[in-house]
Amino acid sequence: MTKRIFRSICLVALTVFLASVILIMGVLYEYFSSVGQEQLRMQTNLAAQGVTHEGIAYFQDLKVTNYRITWIDRDGNVLYDSMSDTAQMENHLEREEVRQAIGEGYGESRRYSATLLERSFYSAQRLADGTILRLSISQMSVLTLLVGMAQSICIIFAIALILSIVLAVRISKRIVKPLNQIDLDDPLTNDGYDELSPLLRRIDSQQRQLRCQKEELIQKENELNTIIGSMNEGMILLNQKGRIITVNAAARKLLGLDVTCIGEDLTLLCENSALKEILSEALQGRQAERILPLQEGHYQVDAGAIISQNKVRGAALFLFNVTEKEKTEQIRREFTANVSHELKTPLHSISGYAELLKNDMVREKDRVPFAEKIYDEAQRMIRLVEDIISLSHLDEGAQEEKRENIDLYGLAESVIQALEPQAEAAGVILELCGIPVILNGIPQLLYSMVYNLCDNAIKYNRENGKVTVSVGREGNTVRLAVTDTGIGIAPEHQERIFERFYRVDKSHSKAAGGTGLGLSIVKHAARIHHAKIEVNSTAGVGTMILVTWQVP
Repeated sequence: MTKRIFRSICLVALTVFLASVILIMGVLYEYFSSVGQEQLRMQTNLAAQGVTHEGIAYFQDLKVTNYRITWIDRDGNVLYDSMSDTAQMENHLEREEVRQAIGEGYGESRRYSATLLERSFYSAQRLADGTILRLSISQMSVLTLLVGMAQSICIIFAIALILSIVLAVRISKRIVKPLNQIDLDDPLTNDGYDELSPLLRRIDSQQRQLRCQKEELIQKENELNTIIGSMNEGMILLNQKGRIITVNAAARKLLGLDVTCIGEDLTLLCENSALKEILSEALQGRQAERILPLQEGHYQVDAGAIISQNKVRGAALFLFNVTEKEKTEQIRREFTANVSHELKTPLHSISGYAELLKNDMVREKDRVPFAEKIYDEAQRMIRLVEDIISLSHLDEGAQEEKRENIDLYGLAESVIQALEPQAEAAGVILELCGIPVILNGIPQLLYSMVYNLCDNAIKYNRENGKVTVSVGREGNTVRLAVTDTGIGIAPEHQERIFERFYRVDKSHSKAAGGTGLGLSIVKHAARIHHAKIEVNSTAGVGTMILVTWQVP
C-alpha cells in the first residue's frame, strides 16, 4: 500500500508541477489585480475627502496620469472628467459601480475593453452631498500576457487537467475502497491493509470496553431511578442556578410539579416562600432545616449545598413526612398534661382528707366517710395507673404476647359475668346473644377490649337501660357489637372518642369513675389484632360500637 501511494503521488506531483506554472501566473495576476483594486479604493477615499472639502476647486491644476477621475451628480450627469469632455459624455447612472455607490455608499467593478486587451478597475464613492466620485485605472488583460504562449499552455493545461482528474479518481477509489468496507461493529473480521490491523484491534478493544461501560451505566441508572422513584420521601437535586436536575415522583406530587420540570427554576415553579428561603440558604453554602406544611401534612425539609473544589455546585433537598411524628408528639404532650391533670385531682383530695385526719379536725362519725373518700380516690388512681401501663404496653406493640384460639362468645360471657354487679348497681340490663366463634388472638387484649366496651356502655347508660353484646360470623368476617341505650355521642365527637382522656361529657365521666383511657385501649388492641372499629351513635338514643375481624 505504501509503494502504490508513493508512485501515485510522484506521478500526480509531476503533473501538478507542470500545471502549476500556469496556475501561479494566474494567481499572481489576480493578486496584483487585488492590490491595484485596493490602492484604487484608497485613492478614491483620499480624492473624495479632497472634493468634499474643496469642491470643484480640487480638480484645478490636478495632474493625474495613471488614474481617471470622474465626478457625477445625483442624476448620473458627469460634472468633471479628467480625460474626456463632460458635455459629450453619456449619463453614468446605470454604471454598476455608480448604482452600488448610490445604494451602499461605495461601489466597485471590473470591465474589459471591447478588444479584451485590457481591463479597467472602477471605484466609486458617494460624497456627503449625494454626488459620486469615481476613479478608474487600466490594466493589461491576462489574455495579452498569455497570447504568445497560448498553444503550449493550452496543451499542457489540457494534459495536466486530464491526468489530474483520472489519476486522482483512480487512486482515491483504490485507497478509500478498503476503508469504506471496514465493518466497525466487528473490526477484526475486515480484510484490509496490514497497516490498519493495530488500529482495528484497538477499535475492537475500545468497543468492548464501551459496551461494558454502557451496560454498567444503564444498570446503575436503572437502579438509581428505581431507588429514587420508590422513595416515599421527596428528593430534588438542583444546579448552582437553582434549576432542577433530578426530582422523584414523591417530590413532584408534594410540590405540584409535572414531568417537564427538569431544567426549570424551582423558585419560579414553587409558590412556597419558606421553601424558597431554604433553597436560597442552601445555594449560598449553608445547611437549612425546617418543618413546613405541604398539602395535607407536615414535612421536614433538609437542604444542603453540593460543594466541589470549594465552590457551591448545586443543592440537594429532601422532604420527609413528619405528620405522624408531629401528631405523636402532640398526643404525647397532651397525654403528659392529661395524666398530670388526672392524677392531680385525686392526689389533692387524698392529701386534703389525710391532712384533716392528721390534724384531728374530723368528727368521729365522719372518719369512716373520709376514709372511704381516700379509698375511692386511691382506687381511681390505681385504675388510672393500670390503664396507663396497659396503654404503654400496647404502644410497644405487644407482638411478643402469645396468641391462641379463643371462643369470642365465651370470652364475652365471662366479661358480662364480671360486670353483672356493676350493671345491677347502675340499673342496667346486660344481654348476650350470638353464636360461638373461634378467633386467634391475645386473650388478655381481647378480654380488655370487650370489658372496656361493656364497661363504657354501662357507665354512660340510663337507669333501666340495656346493654346488648352480640357475637357472630358472616363469611370471613367475625363481628362483635356492643349496643347500649345510653346518652349517645354527637357526630362531632364520634371521631375523637378513641383519643386518650377525651370525654364527651366530662362531668358525667368523672361521676362514673372513668379514667378516659378505656376506648384508647380498645383502639390499640384492635390495631394489634388488625380489627376494624365502627361507631354508630345518636345523641339521646344510644350507641353501637362494631368491631370486625377478617379471618380465613
